[in-house]
Amino acid sequence: MRFDNLYNHDFARVAVGVPLCRVADPAYNGQQTAALLIEAAASGAAVAAFPELGLSSYSCDDLFHQRALLDGCEAALAAVLRASEALPTLAIVGMPLRVEQRLFNCAVVLQRGRLLGVVPKTYLPNYGEFYEARQFSAAEEATVSEIALLGQRVPFGSQQLFAASDLPLLRVHVEICEDVWTPIPPSSFAALAGATVLVNLSASNVIVGKANYRRQLVAQQSARCLAAYVYSSAGAGESSTDLAWDGQALIYENGEALAESARFQRRSQLITADVDLERLARERMRQTSFGQSVRSHAAAVKAHRTIEFDLDIEREAPLALQRKIERFPYVPADRGRRDERCEEVYNIQVQALVQRLASSGIAKLVIGVSGGLDSTHALLVAARAMDQLGLPRSHILAYTMPGYATGERTRDQAWRLMRAIGCSASEIDIRPSCEQMLKDLGHPYADGKPVYDITFENVQAGERTNHLFRLANHQGALVLGTGDLSELALGWCTYGVGDHMSHYNVNASVPKTLIKYLVRWVAETGQLGGADHQVLLDILDTEISPELVPAGGEGQVLQSTEAMIGPYELQDFHLFYTLRHGYAPSKIAFLARHAWGSRERGAWPDEAHVQRNEYTLAEIKRVLRIFVQRFFKGSQFKRSCVPNAPKVGSGGSLSPRGDWRAPSDSESAIWLADLDRIPD
Repeated sequence: MRFDNLYNHDFARVAVGVPLCRVADPAYNGQQTAALLIEAAASGAAVAAFPELGLSSYSCDDLFHQRALLDGCEAALAAVLRASEALPTLAIVGMPLRVEQRLFNCAVVLQRGRLLGVVPKTYLPNYGEFYEARQFSAAEEATVSEIALLGQRVPFGSQQLFAASDLPLLRVHVEICEDVWTPIPPSSFAALAGATVLVNLSASNVIVGKANYRRQLVAQQSARCLAAYVYSSAGAGESSTDLAWDGQALIYENGEALAESARFQRRSQLITADVDLERLARERMRQTSFGQSVRSHAAAVKAHRTIEFDLDIEREAPLALQRKIERFPYVPADRGRRDERCEEVYNIQVQALVQRLASSGIAKLVIGVSGGLDSTHALLVAARAMDQLGLPRSHILAYTMPGYATGERTRDQAWRLMRAIGCSASEIDIRPSCEQMLKDLGHPYADGKPVYDITFENVQAGERTNHLFRLANHQGALVLGTGDLSELALGWCTYGVGDHMSHYNVNASVPKTLIKYLVRWVAETGQLGGADHQVLLDILDTEISPELVPAGGEGQVLQSTEAMIGPYELQDFHLFYTLRHGYAPSKIAFLARHAWGSRERGAWPDEAHVQRNEYTLAEIKRVLRIFVQRFFKGSQFKRSCVPNAPKVGSGGSLSPRGDWRAPSDSESAIWLADLDRIPD
């Protein structure tokens, strides 16, 4: 498999052409269409769609009943067909077509010189500026299911699927303009029948506000159908006798915009986008109501027939992805969207904690504050929850608990933060109780030996949690957990009586990369009122560390979490595509290289503090191996018994009562084998 070819990762490039046209000049229109088809094929497109009645132009009115025009359209189709003979691209062109003494508004599907099918328009608008029923017959008026066209026998009808035999997830359905404006578009049933790419040949004159309505229409249809939706419309050259035309072409995938043409251009245009076919197929598999809809509409689904073709597109040469892949899938790069996301996540966390306190009848919280990122954010959430409940922030019993490797910086930050919040603040030195535990265990450290093993680390984590639970019992409070989604995914927590456990955890569905921006958002938007926001910025500038092992000597740094488990920005990327989409490691690496391979490609959060890192494929593979081994093999037992916590995002819950149910004793071999397919 050629790793750097998008087709080997279940993507397909689709194109929409908006040719410059002339009214009632099929030869010219055919030439323009053929030229764009050749351009689409050169770009690597598997599918190319063109406007409704594009070979004739849409605005011919009663000229559609002139034989010269209709003959000319068939001749133009023949020219396009000849141009397609050496091209793998599936082309869909619009034209008027005579069938059994009636005239139909049709989409002709062709590839490599073969006419694969003809699709007549189902719904003919006959209102406002539209008079299609004056010239055309609707699809349901057809009396044949096959026609003769240009010397070929061709399937005819609106319920056809065009399936690429060598790209099984590519199944194309075609409808025409008005069809998608109806309450139940034909493409809805086609999607239930398995179509993943829904094509709409449209002409669609422009009026004020229509462009945005088209976007909404296409976005909604692609989202409801869990499909890609490819939309064309007529542009320059159509008659302006009574109407105007903007040439808006759109490509959407599951509600998300991938590409849009420039409007009002007096030139031919071609737009392309790479559709993630696996994503669509997995969403249908995951969303069980999709399958229930198939059962409810079984008769309409079964009425579709499938026409197969060999795409035979180049898959051995490099073909890079032309698609926006967010480096931070949990954190939008756009400042406005990011602030909106942070506000919503913060409010979800606060609302959940308020409900837990109200329902339990407990008015106090106990929390350990390290001076690091996660406990900082949990404390911020707790403060707002107390405000909403009308309780004093002194009901938050915050404790900083220095151990053997606690740095002066984090200890100072913990105290500054607690004072800024206005909570009850205390310090408990856990070293005496740890020393007693280590002595009881017969650990070498108790005899003065510098042995800093896992037991040494976990004794400290356990003593902190043990103190918090006993303090909560003594004070009549709930222990508030602070561990985040990234740590749960990597098993980066001490099981049971450790930071793994609490009475309630507000951070368990929030990844580390998002927590950073949440804390910054709180600081920048003044959520703490008149409190010291500088401490939040100082915490954000602090190296992420468990601070459990003392530095070995002068000049040696304390533990670095990311040095051991990989950069969180990469691991959160891996987590998102594993948890939300279930992709194999090889595809995740393909996406990660596109997102992180060059700091010059794609959008970044625009703040000065952002480190614009880039990673080679070899580094991505190394870090992904850590993720695969820890996520699939070593840490599920911890996730199988996590405390209650609110889910905050579609790619963010590892609770066994929520998004993620998995056996604690599964193997990782199959994921590691796929990982080995990634080139070094």
